[in-house]
Amino acid sequence: MKKFIPWIIVAVVIFGLFSWGKGFNNTAVALNENVSEAWGNVQTSYQRRNDLIGNLVKTVQGAADFERTTLTEVIEARAKATSISIDPNNITPEQLAQYNQVQGGLSGALKSLLVTVERYPDLKANQNFLKLQDELTSTENTIQTARTRYNEAIKPYNVHVKTFPNTLLAGLLNFDGKPYFDAESGSERPVDVDFDFN
Repeated sequence: MKKFIPWIIVAVVIFGLFSWGKGFNNTAVALNENVSEAWGNVQTSYQRRNDLIGNLVKTVQGAADFERTTLTEVIEARAKATSISIDPNNITPEQLAQYNQVQGGLSGALKSLLVTVERYPDLKANQNFLKLQDELTSTENTIQTARTRYNEAIKPYNVHVKTFPNTLLAGLLNFDGKPYFDAESGSERPVDVDFDFN
């Protein structure tokens, strides 16, 4: 009986390692799928905004004397924003920063467009424009929610693959940590509010 004890111990150790590896892998895959789903929701929200911007630009182009440079900036920013595609399984901090920068550029161009519209009473009264403006506001809120949920999905994944001893298997099985969405550049500066009562 004593000659079987080493084999039993080896079998128990092998079974324990197998169970740990299987549990790590299956949990990492499930958490990674949650991250991929959350990233898909982020992209869907941005796509919704891009579609609305296309309709908004067409509506604004109807105002013949509207500044063409502002429209051109929005159109170019939209083209840049739609040209970047990221695989959520291999996302790097640099890719996410670039994606965030391009989307921030589009947000800035869109804000410029909406500020410029204030000088055009006929356009401000246009029902299609008002509806698109409301939908854009709603979509911006949806984007913020999707980005927050993406970050929330990343946290358990990163905790799972970065804690010891899981980090040992994460390196072997190519489960790397994923970057979080940061605030858009410039958002750390206070908003400049200027009330002109003259």
